Amino acid sequence: MSQLTIPINDTDHFEGKADAPITLVEYGDYQCPHCGAAYPVIKKIQEAFPDQIKFVYRNFPLSESHPMAFACAVATEAAALQGKFWEMHDIIFENQRGLSNEALFRMAEKIRLDIEQFSNDIQKDTLSDKVEADFESGIRSGVNGTPSFFVNGTKFDGGAEDLFGMFREN
Repeated sequence: MSQLTIPINDTDHFEGKADAPITLVEYGDYQCPHCGAAYPVIKKIQEAFPDQIKFVYRNFPLSESHPMAFACAVATEAAALQGKFWEMHDIIFENQRGLSNEALFRMAEKIRLDIEQFSNDIQKDTLSDKVEADFESGIRSGVNGTPSFFVNGTKFDGGAEDLFGMFREN
């Protein structure tokens, strides 16, 4: 079983209780259709088990297959600088079929980001570095595709529906 080699830290984005008994980490790609299919299932898990799960999302853009994945990841990191990581994360997955640079700006406007700041922030090396650091942490943890999930630090072999079934059984 692969283990999460880089522990959850203050550069990670999470939803749920910080001290929840279960930490669910997803390595995802915003343009990956399998990640898109997992997105509503993760939401369902979060709704069903709100006090038990801390959900962490780490970027794992498969840029060769998904040319917009890296730009989407950087856009979410730019949104995070305005306190809206999860809003950007959600709107990208909800509009996954029409991804483009123009679409990212429309999404940023829709979630009420300061567009001038967003435009400047997406060009910052620190945001690209954060995306690359997430990707590297995934490689070191044995991630070789998306989505990849870790439950309390151990790689989960299965998809989002399997995760939901596991949580229901426990």
